Amino acid sequence: MEDKRFSQTKKVGILGILGNIFLLIIKGFIGFATKSQAMIADSFNSAGDIFASLMTFIGNKISSAPQDEDHNFGHGKAEYIFSMFIGISMFVVSFKLLYDSIRTLLFGSELTFSWLLVVTCFITIGVKLFLYLYTRSSAKKFNTILLKANMNDHRNDCIVTTFTLISVLLTLKDIYWFDSLTGIGISIWIAYTGMKFFIESFNVLMDISVDDKTKDLILDIVNSYQDIKEVKSISSSPVGYKYMIVIVICVDGNMSTFDSHALADSVELSVTALDNVYRTIVHVEPI
Repeated sequence: MEDKRFSQTKKVGILGILGNIFLLIIKGFIGFATKSQAMIADSFNSAGDIFASLMTFIGNKISSAPQDEDHNFGHGKAEYIFSMFIGISMFVVSFKLLYDSIRTLLFGSELTFSWLLVVTCFITIGVKLFLYLYTRSSAKKFNTILLKANMNDHRNDCIVTTFTLISVLLTLKDIYWFDSLTGIGISIWIAYTGMKFFIESFNVLMDISVDDKTKDLILDIVNSYQDIKEVKSISSSPVGYKYMIVIVICVDGNMSTFDSHALADSVELSVTALDNVYRTIVHVEPI
């Protein structure tokens, strides 16, 4: 399962790189040729997408490395480190786009209508829709922040380019200000999306606890054992996209050491069977 997960993430990363290089070339050329601020912003967005796909590829390669003497729990957190890089890059690019779009709005646009702009928009939407559907199918099978980040990015690009298309068509009615507003909207959208990736990655790297739903499932499993008199504590720490779980349980003080260890082993196996649990450690105390 793990091999398939890393293999599929690698395919998504490579496909994303190739698709976004293609879109960057055509959008950049047409955008600068027609002076469309929205299309230029969209081309910068594609440049950011290339970086995001590259980070997906590299982050997946590192995180797929097995545990070793220096990294006892594997290299899974590499996913979040590289997702944080994606978030930072998107945030930086958005400021440049925001500045250029506001400047164009205040001092006027030199946009010239071209049907090539319309064709470019349709090509972009088609390519991004394909990448979104392909990545979404992979994200449903394999729970990884890198796939989710790319899936959301492709979806956002479909929406962004739709607004670019609207701004281009409005120039037929001599409405040029919408092009600049679209550029501003795209830059804000990129910043917002980048910030979400950054915060999610930051939380994991800062050892955020497992979600409440999983914690409730763990409690249900533990409470199903009649010999467990009390659950003293449940602690968790992220290990890549999964969690290390440490549970302290209390049992009858007269229970034999053999039986208490057998009970702990059973709880560990049951909890570790959950999809997002990497390993479970159960500590037994007498009561």
